[in-house]
Amino acid sequence: MNGELQTAKLHTFIDIFSAEFPIEDENVKLSEIVIPKIQRDYAQGRNEADVLRVRQRFLGALKKAIDSKNTTLDFVYGDIDENGRMTPLDGQQRLTTLFLLHVYAAKKENVASNECEFLNKFTYETRYSATEFCSFLVNEYQPSFKKMLSQEIIDQSWFPLDWQKDPTISSMLVMLDAIHECFADVPNIWARLKEGAISFYFLLIKDMGLTDELYIKMNSRGKPLTQFEHLKAELERTIREIDKDLTESVMSKIDKEWTDLLWRYRSDDNIIDDEFLRYFHFICDIICYQSGGTPQGKSDDEFDLLNEYFSKESKDAGTNIQKLIAMFDCWCDLGDVSPSQFMEKIASKDHEIGKVCLNTVDIFEDCLRNYGDVLGNGNRKFPLNSIVLLFAIVTYLQNKNFVTEEEFVRRFRIVNNLVQNSEDEISDSENRSSGNRMPAILQQVEKIIISGIVDTNIDKALNVIQLKEEIEKIDWLESNQDKAEVLFELEDHELLQGQISIVGLNDTSLYPRFKSLFECDWDLVDCALMSIGLYAQSENSKRYQLGSGSQRNITAWRNLFHKSQSNIKEGHFDKTKRILCELLSKTTIFTNDFLNNIVKDFVALCENQSTYPLQYYYIKYPHFRPGSYGKYYWAEGIDKIYELSVLLTKSQPSESSYQPFLKTIDDAHLSSEYRGKHIILENVYISCVNDAYVVFRNDNDEEVYRIEIAQNEKGIDTENRLEKLKNLYNDILTINNNI
Repeated sequence: MNGELQTAKLHTFIDIFSAEFPIEDENVKLSEIVIPKIQRDYAQGRNEADVLRVRQRFLGALKKAIDSKNTTLDFVYGDIDENGRMTPLDGQQRLTTLFLLHVYAAKKENVASNECEFLNKFTYETRYSATEFCSFLVNEYQPSFKKMLSQEIIDQSWFPLDWQKDPTISSMLVMLDAIHECFADVPNIWARLKEGAISFYFLLIKDMGLTDELYIKMNSRGKPLTQFEHLKAELERTIREIDKDLTESVMSKIDKEWTDLLWRYRSDDNIIDDEFLRYFHFICDIICYQSGGTPQGKSDDEFDLLNEYFSKESKDAGTNIQKLIAMFDCWCDLGDVSPSQFMEKIASKDHEIGKVCLNTVDIFEDCLRNYGDVLGNGNRKFPLNSIVLLFAIVTYLQNKNFVTEEEFVRRFRIVNNLVQNSEDEISDSENRSSGNRMPAILQQVEKIIISGIVDTNIDKALNVIQLKEEIEKIDWLESNQDKAEVLFELEDHELLQGQISIVGLNDTSLYPRFKSLFECDWDLVDCALMSIGLYAQSENSKRYQLGSGSQRNITAWRNLFHKSQSNIKEGHFDKTKRILCELLSKTTIFTNDFLNNIVKDFVALCENQSTYPLQYYYIKYPHFRPGSYGKYYWAEGIDKIYELSVLLTKSQPSESSYQPFLKTIDDAHLSSEYRGKHIILENVYISCVNDAYVVFRNDNDEEVYRIEIAQNEKGIDTENRLEKLKNLYNDILTINNNI
């Protein structure tokens, strides 16, 4: 690039027509600029979303230059023959827009014809119609500025209707309207253009060492510039303003190393544009978070991001450019190992020795495919927890000279455990009560990866309970290194996801038993736990969490086995842990038959002793065992143990909720209107209270019949209330018929 700068000359669209260039050992004055037939059509006026963004940005930059601050539009490459005829190789789009801006300024400000005569020296040869249009635009058209310029031009007598089919002409018409919208209130445009407000470097292709054959190939692709190509050009210009010496290096990396990196992930069209832009977005978001901000509410336009983080407008532009380079280069510095091979080496879908368990193993590819995309439900396809994990990997890759791969895998496991158990904490919303946590989370993760230290003094970061557990495990492993893999295997269980506190660190013999237990029928596991004790955990004064007999439905069990900062009453988690560990202590290998025997023995014991706690009903009658969410609801508090509802939702009673004692007796007449709390017959309804069934009249809620349930001094049924109601149900039906 430095060599090009030495050869290239700075020009404006006005003065280039009076400039001389060394051609065949003599200086030749530029006579005209011609867009040849081999070139593609003018594209900056196309009505496409990406083109609109580029057009708005480009015109905004031109307006800024006219208003106050001169700008240079980068290089225009071309060939000039011995007659002074210039054909541009690269820069056709910019030159055409400058031509239209100069035409607009000349017409708007009534510039003398002799002063703008040079505009006739710019023409298109892509089609005869385009050639004629440029000439008529300069010489015949005088706008009134009373309506849209495009419509006024189309109405001109010299404008044939079929010209609208010419893509170059239709694109120019759109651009003229856009120019007028942008510059209508801007004074002294022509004067500023003459002063050099907008300039560009022109470089002959012979000075670049390009052959005519290459020139033809480059101009014969017939495709519009992509968003990536526009961004690349803008990035080159931006970096040059910050650090000229760095520009050549970065552009070379984009064209070589970074392209090679992304090539294996290319799309079906054999380009890497989308992949580059997605990773570019990721890097920009990381820069934003590390500066204490959030991308929420900001523009996701690549050019806006470029301007915010990498232009002279940013006080940290130099640092940010270095981050951009480092976060691309780190994947290129893996040697003979590809990024996918590296990820397969350190991660797996299921537990493997020496690897970290991830839902998506190649998280780098996932970023290149999905970053910034949104699912139909509004969730991100590449969510925040993946951003944190990818940041952890990139942090290591940039510091692998100081952190061994073995150290990284262990530290990455810690990060993954924390991420999986910080769903509520990982947020970039400034509207939540705790504010935007991502800056602190990335700081915490970076420290773990680089130093191995789990820092709990970083405020409002990852889950404090999981942070405490990770510190305990680090300390425990110092004296139990031989038990590391059995611990890691427990961490990787699908129900635990890194948090093992439900089993604890005291007895590692329970670890393989946990796996064995949950290889059995989960309904039997649920009932076996309940036979030992009412293991439900209170989420609030009324709602309780249990497991779920729904095989392979993991939501309820994960909620049960994972602590959070606020939703479990003191002692309830420990009670569940005690009951689970007691079950795990019963055998080394669990089978369905073993669990079934535990359940049968408990039911038989209750029936022999004529004591019927809630656990008995839970195990004996399937309606008592909740569905996938595993929720119980005690409207009057758990002290009234038999007055409960089964929830089929996550949190609140609904039409699908039901009172299990009543549902077991007469599901057909259970009320949905009253959230399953009553059996409603024609004239009466039945409710279940803690020590009785009560029958009320429908018309006045008067109690007409009560079935008392015998209980011991602890408030536990000493007769099976379900069997009693069954035996007396005909009496209730008789009462209903007689009212």
